[in-house]
Amino acid sequence: MWKHQFKSTYIILVIASISSLALSAPAEDLVPVLKDMATFNTFQLYSGYLPIGTTTKSLHYIFVQSQSKPTTDPVIVWFNGGPGCSSVLGFAQEHGPFVMEDGTTTFVENDYSWNKEANMLYIESPAGVGYSMCEGNDCRFNDDTSADDNLAAILYFFNTKFPEYQSNDLYISGESYAGIYVPYVS
Repeated sequence: MWKHQFKSTYIILVIASISSLALSAPAEDLVPVLKDMATFNTFQLYSGYLPIGTTTKSLHYIFVQSQSKPTTDPVIVWFNGGPGCSSVLGFAQEHGPFVMEDGTTTFVENDYSWNKEANMLYIESPAGVGYSMCEGNDCRFNDDTSADDNLAAILYFFNTKFPEYQSNDLYISGESYAGIYVPYVS
């Protein structure tokens, strides 16, 4: 009797866990296809906003799931520098799944995409850069406030948008002025 109850309870818990994982990713942020890129069949891509506290700030993100093992592969957070350079540059011209070479107008599959082995989170920072939003005094920033906003965005990503990735290894990376962003947020 006990064995049967344990087995039934275990099965229910497994189904509930799998269901919650499937429902965790925000469906409203899912991007099924982008112009000039193939349909995303081997991974999922999301684009949306990470609100910063109670301010008018929201940082735009693009999240590209790993093509390998998204549930266990690390999450790499990417920041472009500037300050003022959109992290979409890293996504669209450097290590995203499709890239547009300099001087061209079409995307090609990137054989060296970082999402072949990692989940990639591109955050446009500080607020006001790229598609990130802010109003009035919320558009003012310095290295400390940018770090606070970036941390708030990362925590919102893991706690609200994609909690299923909380146990994955986390790496924070970037280029140029992100040499300031990365250690400050870390």
